[in-house]
Amino acid sequence: MERVGIVGLPNAGKSSFFNFLTDNDVPAESFPFCTIEPNVGVLVVPDERVKILAKNEGSKKVVHPFVEIVDIAGLVKGASKGEGLGNQFLDHISKVDVIAHVVRVFESKTVSHPYQSVDPKRDIEIVETELILKDLETIQKRLEKRVKVARTGDRDAKREVELLEALQEFLSQGNRASKFPRRDEFEENLIRSLFLLTDKPQIFVFNVDELDEEKKKLIEDAIKDREEEYIIINVKLEEELKSLPEDEAELFRAEYNLPGNKKKEFFEKILKLLDLVRFLTATQNEARSWTIKRGATAYEAAGLIHSDIQKGFIKAEVIPFERYLEYGSFKKAREAGAVEAHGKDYVVREGDVIHFLFRA
Repeated sequence: MERVGIVGLPNAGKSSFFNFLTDNDVPAESFPFCTIEPNVGVLVVPDERVKILAKNEGSKKVVHPFVEIVDIAGLVKGASKGEGLGNQFLDHISKVDVIAHVVRVFESKTVSHPYQSVDPKRDIEIVETELILKDLETIQKRLEKRVKVARTGDRDAKREVELLEALQEFLSQGNRASKFPRRDEFEENLIRSLFLLTDKPQIFVFNVDELDEEKKKLIEDAIKDREEEYIIINVKLEEELKSLPEDEAELFRAEYNLPGNKKKEFFEKILKLLDLVRFLTATQNEARSWTIKRGATAYEAAGLIHSDIQKGFIKAEVIPFERYLEYGSFKKAREAGAVEAHGKDYVVREGDVIHFLFRA
């Protein structure tokens, strides 16, 4: 299961955002370091297609796509040197696939700000600096080991040292490792082996009270010259709207100039960052929407469902969901010749409805 780690400065709204995403109720107090051990939950976002599939195929149960959400302790300046809960924070963040960086853009007299003022650009730079410093420490440790080997004349070690030194210089200039150009597979594999914090995909979550022109300007300044994904959300409002029907909730969001389903928006951006697509399956027992890496094969998709299906793989019967709708059931689509049979190497596409045939 893919893991999304929620990070940011203390009192940015991380735990409240976690509660909103996962429908949990963890403490969200107005003082720093309320979250010490990470809270873990699951974000489930309904895929309307699987509901239709379940109805048409008579499935007893519906399973929607999901990702694991980890609420990590707030970070402060000096975390890379152990300040605050720095070492715990950095250890926890190393274990997630995507960083969701919650940035405070709301004013409050009751919720203190660790640096006494709302300045999203500054706050982002504080967090990123600490992540870069930790990555530089990681690179330095690897360098110290490989330099010794390189001195013996080992060609791979020499090349690794050259790359590590170039990467070290790149990060020292304030750049994220994710922006460092990889020339070939050797460099890609080496950088991946370091598990650098700034090499992880990142999405900014700008937590606002109301999206007025002043807040828009603050956000624009914060994301200027950046290429990361972001969403703008009033986390407090979303928490309060959870009990309302979606159409009523949408009216309140519009009043704050923040329309749209924020869970779905966030989830879709996570799929994009992880380069995932969804495919659908349906049996009498359950209809399900699965996530898998773009470019994955039918054989890999079969293994995601069950190792026995992969082991006994015969073929995959496939129809795009939009075409499936034209027939109303997999059986009718098959009878009309609209279902295609594919082997192990078929590349799964977004929205494929797949029926696997396998030897038990």
